[in-house]
Amino acid sequence: MERIMGGGVLPLALAGVGVLMMYRILVRLRAGASLKDTVVVITGASSGLGKECAQVFHAAGARLVLCGRDANRLQQVVEELTASSAETQRKTHTLSTVIFDLADTDSVERAAEEILRCYGQVDVLINNAGISYRGNILDTHISVQRDVMETNYFGPIALTQALLPSMVHRRSGHVVVISSVQGKIAIPYRSAYAASKHATQAYFDCLRAEVEHCGISVSVISPGYIRTNLSLNAVTGDGSKYGVLDKATATGRDPRDVAQAVLRAVRKRSKDVVLAGLLPTVAIYLRTLWPALFFKLMASRARKEQKPKDE
Repeated sequence: MERIMGGGVLPLALAGVGVLMMYRILVRLRAGASLKDTVVVITGASSGLGKECAQVFHAAGARLVLCGRDANRLQQVVEELTASSAETQRKTHTLSTVIFDLADTDSVERAAEEILRCYGQVDVLINNAGISYRGNILDTHISVQRDVMETNYFGPIALTQALLPSMVHRRSGHVVVISSVQGKIAIPYRSAYAASKHATQAYFDCLRAEVEHCGISVSVISPGYIRTNLSLNAVTGDGSKYGVLDKATATGRDPRDVAQAVLRAVRKRSKDVVLAGLLPTVAIYLRTLWPALFFKLMASRARKEQKPKDE
């Protein structure tokens, strides 16, 4: 043992540990600084998760382009972030805003051009805007199904495809989409929403494979319930607002925590991130490994939720 210790093995091991620790420190420092001056575009930035993402990316030193339908609410976010920076005396960038409706895919091309004029490039696109749905399929008009798909699927992919050529030209970029656990499993009385998120998952999985050789990363973030107004603003089968804060939504994740997870995913260039508790995570695996049991459980849930508004 003494010969081993005196033969330089211990110093070599300690040196190896030191190098490893130094490497980890450098990686952390690099990750912490990697978003400084990065151009980040966030849709649905006027409230909820989008607003929280704006806060964390602004604090990280990114140059933000905030997108939404309501100019006044976006301006409020800009004023709040500007005031926050002044209070903490952080050096941050002036915020830009672009007003458009993702559901109006004809306006997306114009919006993409306006986005590119802000800084001449887009480094990170965060497709966050979306709408939820509650309703029985038998009572849901096909127009409602189309409207949810327009906002949750066609809008984000139209914006992505409009900005993608500039990323390919620069051989650099990162596309992020906020999907949902319901993009991996489908639960009763969420047909339009789950369908739009399944389509989203499939599209961006395909995109990831097709643009990897161009140096472009794609991240799909799939949260469970988040404590926002999503269920309040959800549409029902006839197109009216649901207007109820679901118990699951009220007890969901803090949007600030989810925004931090999005920030980490961008820094690490994570490909697929599920942000859910034990039961939803188990359900995802169950759907693949034991589908017959999963289907029985969903049928049982449907029977218990004959009136979704009474959740």
